Amino acid sequence: MYTMKEVCRICGRETIIKKPPRFSPQDRYGRYRRCLKKLERGLIHGGDSD
Repeated sequence: MYTMKEVCRICGRETIIKKPPRFSPQDRYGRYRRCLKKLERGLIHGGDSD
């Protein structure tokens, strides 16, 4: 369940606030992170064509 509250109204546990990572034009590893996300989602295939 998505919530902006600090405590879950169903189970009463403390929630984790998700924040997007900061964007930086100098991000050296952004290209690799985006490629890994695509691999995990199955949008592209790995380079092992043996």
